Amino acid sequence: MKVILAVLLVAASTLASAAEVAGVSLADTVQLAPGSPPLVLNGAGLRKRAFFQVYAIGLYLAAKKSSPPEVLSLAGPKRVAIRMLRDVDADQFADALADGIRQNHSEADAKALEPRLKELTAIMSEMKEAKKGMSIALDWAPGTGTLVQIEGKPAGKAITGEDFYRGLLRVWLGDDPVQADLKKALLGQPQ
Repeated sequence: MKVILAVLLVAASTLASAAEVAGVSLADTVQLAPGSPPLVLNGAGLRKRAFFQVYAIGLYLAAKKSSPPEVLSLAGPKRVAIRMLRDVDADQFADALADGIRQNHSEADAKALEPRLKELTAIMSEMKEAKKGMSIALDWAPGTGTLVQIEGKPAGKAITGEDFYRGLLRVWLGDDPVQADLKKALLGQPQ
């Protein structure tokens, strides 16, 4: 009986976590708010810089998608869940997002996103440092905007415009992503 119970517990824990990246478990589903529809883990990967592991990241969508155009055009809520694997200055973190946006947009489009990028930078700057183990969620809530959560708590105010959230997604899923193998991982594609 104890063996059966142990097997069931292992099976249940396997079902509760859809992915593990660099020791970070990512749930197979999340909810942005109580009563909201569940989002499924589309893919997960590891952001590396040189030989440093920077963060584990998961992309949550209403339905699994395997190409950037499908993800970017998908209606409804979305989440980018990040778990820091090392300490990073908040300004460096925000600058990296800004660089990723500029790399994946025309000059005119990047300029149009700039005021809202400054709003995100201000939110990130308030936390001073993205510390190892910290969770950061970048959510798209239709009708509200881009919401930032630090350690599960809301940070700053909503940033308007779905174009801004799509701009953030292009940091990882654009034509010139921050890391090609991470793009594939977030799209659930074999590496």
